[in-house]
Amino acid sequence: MQAMLNREVEIKQQPTWSIAGRELALDRVLVMGIVNITPDSFADGGRYFKLADALARARQLIDEGADIIDIGGESTRPGAAEVSPDVEVRRVVPLLEALTAGPVPLSVDTSKPEVMRAALAAGAAIINDVRALQWPGALEAVANSECGLVLMHMQGTPRTMQQAPYYQDVTSDVAQFLTARVQSARTHGIDGRRIAVDPGFGFGKSIEHNFTLLSELSALKQMQLPIVVGLSRKSMLGAATGRAVDDRAAASVAAALLAAERGANVVRVHDVAATRDALGVLKTMQDQRRVQ
Repeated sequence: MQAMLNREVEIKQQPTWSIAGRELALDRVLVMGIVNITPDSFADGGRYFKLADALARARQLIDEGADIIDIGGESTRPGAAEVSPDVEVRRVVPLLEALTAGPVPLSVDTSKPEVMRAALAAGAAIINDVRALQWPGALEAVANSECGLVLMHMQGTPRTMQQAPYYQDVTSDVAQFLTARVQSARTHGIDGRRIAVDPGFGFGKSIEHNFTLLSELSALKQMQLPIVVGLSRKSMLGAATGRAVDDRAAASVAAALLAAERGANVVRVHDVAATRDALGVLKTMQDQRRVQ
């Protein structure tokens, strides 16, 4: 019992996340709502491909309580093909411009320096990169901005990552990779307060790897950086429940709670309202326990 209480205190004392010149408080788990402007994303591909539909979806997620909106212009599902920077910019920037005066910060899910620069110019506050700024020019594209950064672990590429993922120790290997990428960012002059890390559930990992990572997520707290987690509707939840992508809302909420208990500061989700409600119950219980 005392160990659990100590873990909750540690989570509460996480630093703020510096994004676009402001400090985003992490005194509770934040909800990042997903809007994919793509024809082929695994959970919602094609549903919000038109700007009007994407805008309506983003506004719906904000009304449901999203703290951040994460916009993607290229699918990174297993087997996905890359799109050109020009195509990605044409998908992402109009939605950014339509939402930039809104009440929540905007994140763009991209690995391409050209898209990063265009997104930042259009008002993005966060760059969320599944390749952890490894592409040539990516570090330079964000170094002189004030945007927040999410550095994610991925083994391989979206086309190849699920073919034969292998680790000596998945949690240790992921932590070592993320530590190295954070150090690389810092050597490029990026303030560590801007950086969050994401273990990359489903990105070059087997079902067993994913559930081991979830179980051991608290190990990443040693990095003393905000942890972003994306578990929503992923195949690991399908494997656990036998349900299709569109029927994984309950499993996704459960996974978000498990991640929150283990130290996640931000959960990236499709089902914002249900996740906010569940996290509210968890936080109320934790707060009550602390005052007893």
